Amino acid sequence: MTLSSRRCAPREHEPHLEAACPGGPKVPRSLQRLPPGPGRQCPGGSSDPASRDLPGAAWGGSEGLGVLLSRSARLGSQHSAPAPGRARFPGSPRPWLPALPARRPGPAPRPRAQRPRRRPSGARAGRRTARGRAGRLPARLPVVPAPRRRRPAPLARCPRPGAAAAHGFHLVPAAMAAQCCCRQAPGAETAPVRPPPEPPPALDVASASSAQLFRLRHLQLGLELRPEARELAGCLVLELCALRPAPRALVLDAHPALRLHSAAFRRAPAAAETPCAFAFPAPGPGPAPPPPLPAFPEAPGAEPACCPLAFRVDPFTDYGSSLTVTLPPELQAHQPFQVILRYTSTDAPAIWWLDPELTYGCAKPFVFTQGHSVCNRSFFPCFDTPAVKCTYSAVVKAPSGVQVLMSATQSAYMEEEGVFHFHMEHPVPAYLVALVAGDLKPADIGPRSRVWAEPCLLPTATSKLSGAVEQWLSAAERLYGPYMWGRYDIVFLPPSFPIVAMENPCLTFIISSILESDEFLVIDVIHEVAHSWFGNAVTNATWEEMWLSEGLATYAQRRITTETYGAAFTCLETAFRLDALHRQMKLLGEDSPVSKLQVKLEPGVNPSHLMNLFTYEKGYCFVYYLSQLCGDPQRFDDFLRAYVEKYKFTSVVAQDLLDSFLSFFPELKEQSVDCRAGLEFERWLNATGPPLAEPDLSQGSSLTRPVEALFQLWTAEPLDQAAASASAIDISKWRTFQTALFLDRLLDGSPLPQEVVMSLSKCYSSLLDSMNAEIRIRWLQIVVRNDYYPDLHRVRRFLESQMSRMYTIPLYEDLCTGALKSFALEVFYQTQGRLHPNLRRAIQQILSQGLGSSTEPAPEPSTELGRAEADTDSDAQALLLGDEAPSSAISLRDVNVSA
Repeated sequence: MTLSSRRCAPREHEPHLEAACPGGPKVPRSLQRLPPGPGRQCPGGSSDPASRDLPGAAWGGSEGLGVLLSRSARLGSQHSAPAPGRARFPGSPRPWLPALPARRPGPAPRPRAQRPRRRPSGARAGRRTARGRAGRLPARLPVVPAPRRRRPAPLARCPRPGAAAAHGFHLVPAAMAAQCCCRQAPGAETAPVRPPPEPPPALDVASASSAQLFRLRHLQLGLELRPEARELAGCLVLELCALRPAPRALVLDAHPALRLHSAAFRRAPAAAETPCAFAFPAPGPGPAPPPPLPAFPEAPGAEPACCPLAFRVDPFTDYGSSLTVTLPPELQAHQPFQVILRYTSTDAPAIWWLDPELTYGCAKPFVFTQGHSVCNRSFFPCFDTPAVKCTYSAVVKAPSGVQVLMSATQSAYMEEEGVFHFHMEHPVPAYLVALVAGDLKPADIGPRSRVWAEPCLLPTATSKLSGAVEQWLSAAERLYGPYMWGRYDIVFLPPSFPIVAMENPCLTFIISSILESDEFLVIDVIHEVAHSWFGNAVTNATWEEMWLSEGLATYAQRRITTETYGAAFTCLETAFRLDALHRQMKLLGEDSPVSKLQVKLEPGVNPSHLMNLFTYEKGYCFVYYLSQLCGDPQRFDDFLRAYVEKYKFTSVVAQDLLDSFLSFFPELKEQSVDCRAGLEFERWLNATGPPLAEPDLSQGSSLTRPVEALFQLWTAEPLDQAAASASAIDISKWRTFQTALFLDRLLDGSPLPQEVVMSLSKCYSSLLDSMNAEIRIRWLQIVVRNDYYPDLHRVRRFLESQMSRMYTIPLYEDLCTGALKSFALEVFYQTQGRLHPNLRRAIQQILSQGLGSSTEPAPEPSTELGRAEADTDSDAQALLLGDEAPSSAISLRDVNVSA
């Protein structure tokens, strides 16, 4: 039984004894007269480290104290020093005794002469006399009898369910039942009870922070954007509570790109999210102005409560460092306080600065942040782990005419101050704090949605999404409960955005290049809508289980598309993605550890490297398998709705999901569905290779069967008859996913016979060249992988028009793998000025690796090669190893994989 921290009153028939702790043995008052010192509290409430080192130190019941007392009674003068592991109290005459509580006020004890005395008799008297004759107990030390064993007091059940939180048990001694807080009259005062501590966040090997020792209540950011210097100046105010007394230091995740200027400590008010103003120093003729200064609301006449703190920065991994801030020694547990950090950030991997030439309008500079997975530690010092969530607010100053947006539920622009104010009222992990600023204009597309884009893109974005987002949000609400983030806005970013989309709450980031492909745009936006429930509201606690966000979001995305566009379209898109999964499996091998759902993240490995199609599609297959165990998708939707309601705004591990699933469906738990041979839940999570089961896609056969038939025609013999039959099929009326699936099948079969490629080009080249970028890049990859020179001019034109990573990196990789390395170098030489520096460095690495592995350049048509000097390896190396040579690899997520 867990004991209460309250003291028990002495029994009437034993007035000379007093309780050492509730439910424990009675201790003579003569043993309680120890001098004041550490550890004198009741063990149930002691926080002295020395008291925890005593024998039986768990203090979990009366056993530990009884053993100590009986042992002390048997010790002689030769045991004047404490045994190893026992504490010596300063000034204590009996150093081996534990700390006992101070004397409880009460009636004075009777004189010794009036106390009843019990005389030893029989064998007990003989043993005591023999011990005295042996000299084992000195005469000056009074003999303390061991506590007598008594029958346990009868227990009464505490009737109020909430009593367990107050007492630590459901049963109370019958003698105390009348005084139990459950039996007190309404309005009677009870001792304040501290709420149970929050569970510590899950361990994250990708974080150097001390997140387990603190509770982060709120963070405030004061930011100044300086595009001309590609610098962000910031002031960060962290509102914290220590979970243990006197923590020595606060450790945060940081990055070498952050330059810390100062650290300060301030005792915070009890209420969280106390607003803080920021002062932005005016620029002068000299060096750059310092970061913003915080201005706290102090009482009139009160002295400033801030004091400086020492700090140091230590290396951690190649994607971050650790920031250690020394804290005041008198800090108490659960006492709110603030840590204020002033810093500047330059060349940070989370912050992408774009010159006006890299935007569509070419009018104003542009900046955006990308925090997933562990990049935001270069945006601001933080607990950069998905296990820690908090609310945040921000004040941002930007150049005149630049629109600033953040992933926040509330925003306002104070024109007289020239600053933007933001507030996120729901807790989010650090990687979901996002910012974008540039020449952005809004347009409403629904009652709670709008799009933001550069003026030249705004009409296209509005026409393609008007009314659709509200339809998708309504379908998701019918399935998984109310949308809890207020607004759902979308901002279209320039082609330099490194991924397809990012599910920042209230403000989804999407690359503008996807506007060309209607069906891909639909799927990507619906996927980000699904993340509002799975990933943003309920988040994976560790990066090793990203499938909890991506797998569930993919399942929810396909449930939404089924509701809005039908099962056939959903099955077609699923078949397209599963094809890509099997293609990736061939490249990595079925024994690759990254094919597990629960991937072991080794220290020093960037979690971004774990992002792959297994996270999405194998995770989806497992969630789909769970839905099939229920027998009804609607019942599984009800479970997911309850799961979100239970865990919203928290972080979970896989066991939380599976335990909730078996609790929601007790009949499945009785059937031991988690242990079915070959389909065990543990095997789903930890086995490498393909999914253990894949969904039935027969409902999409009307769309996938023509694709299979056309592919079989082009791979059949003889070619003349096949080409004639294939040319009769009009693919211009196909859906985008049908055409993309057909081209992917041809890519899987490459290299193809030259006559097949020639016939394919004759039938489809002009048609495909007029389609969207998702179709064109697949056809051009077929051209490159088959060294089909007549269509190389299309490859050149495509690379000259594209500035997006998702459309350039795959082609450069294929060019450098085959015999077209010099052609790739020439195109890069002509287009590098229009590429973002991060993308430029990534392509340079591909080219340098490709040319370094080349032994002899293949002959190529001079009309396509152009510059003769680019043919030489020496000039190539000079170009690749010049000022633009990469100093370190930028870790970005997989190409063409939506967030």
